[in-house]
Amino acid sequence: MPELPEVETVRRGLLEMIKDQTIIDVDVYWDRIITPPFDSEKFKQSLVGETIHTILRRGKYLIFLMDHWAMISHLRMEGKYKVCPASDPLEKHTHVVFTLADGRSLRYLDVRKFGRMTLVPITMIKDKVNGLGLGPEPILQCFKLEDFYQQLQTKKQMIKPALLNQKLVAGLGNIYVDEVLFRAKIMPNRACNDLTKEEVERLHHYIIEVIEEAVAQGGSTIRSYQNSFGAPGYFQQSLRVYGHEGDPCVDCGQPIKKTKIAQRGTHYCPHCQS
Repeated sequence: MPELPEVETVRRGLLEMIKDQTIIDVDVYWDRIITPPFDSEKFKQSLVGETIHTILRRGKYLIFLMDHWAMISHLRMEGKYKVCPASDPLEKHTHVVFTLADGRSLRYLDVRKFGRMTLVPITMIKDKVNGLGLGPEPILQCFKLEDFYQQLQTKKQMIKPALLNQKLVAGLGNIYVDEVLFRAKIMPNRACNDLTKEEVERLHHYIIEVIEEAVAQGGSTIRSYQNSFGAPGYFQQSLRVYGHEGDPCVDCGQPIKKTKIAQRGTHYCPHCQS
């Protein structure tokens, strides 16, 4: 699933390629991509003639800001955007095509069809985004250590699912939670309110550090992820536990273990993490 670094990389690429482009036609080939109250026809009618002025990101959501509308897009498991000449044949799994005034098209492809697009009047986008229930972005300006610590003290659940639910901090998914917990030397099944202040400080630090590093390297390509230019990410070369079951730990040499926590494959070092 694309996590914050991958979505941010997609955002930057799309902004470079389609900023200030006007949509002259829209085709929807899988109606469920468009969420109520809009159906495919109303979605198309609303966007024809709109200009894409900028693209923002909140957590794992892309937000396309246009003249009268904002489009909130969630890639879910394997959604991706591609920009190409409008005359190019449609690839398999192409579900939405935005034809642009300059002769290109913005195409949304999704093997699993889990991605979703929502239209919101531009005047209501701030309220809509606030209503998503997301925690702060994992950057120092937004993600305050003391607030994070106090929230963890009220939770009895395990730290891994707590970090995955997007309410403590936005944008983390399975890959980066495993990496963050490894660097912070915290077992993924520890209770949130069992963590010491020192452990929370380490966790806070590495959440910011890992996300910064991953963004700088264009995210992680584990399966099908590519950026808007069709290139893979490279942070997977820096992963220390995720995908390394049975490999020696980079710090202690003991084999990396894998288990399931909250129905998610979870990688950890039984020696370094406690």
